[in-house]
Amino acid sequence: MHSMTGYGRGQSTCAGVKLAVEIQSVNKRQIDLAINLPATLAVFEADVRAAVARRVHRGRLTVTVVIESGAAGPIVKINESLAHAYLKAFRGLQVSLGLNSEVSLDTLVRLPGVIETSHETGTNPSVKTALSGAIESALDQLMAMRAKEGAHLQRDLLKRTRLMHSILAKVKRLRPQAIARYRSNLQDRLQKLELDVSTDDERLAKEVAFFAERSDFSEEVTRLESHLDQFEATCRQPDSIGRTLEFIAQEIGRELNTLSAKANDVEISQLVVQAKAELDKIREQIQNVE
Repeated sequence: MHSMTGYGRGQSTCAGVKLAVEIQSVNKRQIDLAINLPATLAVFEADVRAAVARRVHRGRLTVTVVIESGAAGPIVKINESLAHAYLKAFRGLQVSLGLNSEVSLDTLVRLPGVIETSHETGTNPSVKTALSGAIESALDQLMAMRAKEGAHLQRDLLKRTRLMHSILAKVKRLRPQAIARYRSNLQDRLQKLELDVSTDDERLAKEVAFFAERSDFSEEVTRLESHLDQFEATCRQPDSIGRTLEFIAQEIGRELNTLSAKANDVEISQLVVQAKAELDKIREQIQNVE
């Protein structure tokens, strides 16, 4: 089990180029990558995205890449033919308008396309090697943190499912007592109404039998135990399991609602409330499971 929360930092140097990569991760239902690259490394965005997606399947991740040293500076090129064309056009305009002002160099270099800048960093194989090494190092650290946090989540989730198993065991033990209490309470009410109904009266037996059938939640308990077993087995899987756990928790909630409606007994209802409280905590925790 892995958490979706984590942080990793990696550095790598190759042929004098030193890069640093930081990756921050928080929970989100799908994978969402925000990649911050220097302009000189923009060509590698697809490579960075693919490297992260190979190892991370859920969560919002922010990847920041910094060139710490060794990268080549920008290359500046002057488009002289374009500058001459601008100058010729300006002088033609001066003649037609009868103006004597000269066009300054400062004006020319600010015109679109006269000065062009480019970078060799993006085509330098040493940069790509350094970037790959820094990303993998940052991912290793990130995954280690996510695994450590995931282990804490797993222990907490399994503790809560064990508690829910014990609650269901109490519910099963209480059912015969609930039926007996219903019979006793029914007899008491009839006696207060001064109705002559014996303990072996057929009408009383039918009413108790009807109550027992109406409040029979054995199927719900069986399904709940099965869902809890499945939840625990899924928790122990190494894959991306967050969505599966969310689905199982949803099914557990449905069965608890049905059980609550059928219980018709104070003690059992209180136990169901306890189980629902544990389920709420489980749902909160699995929001951070990858």
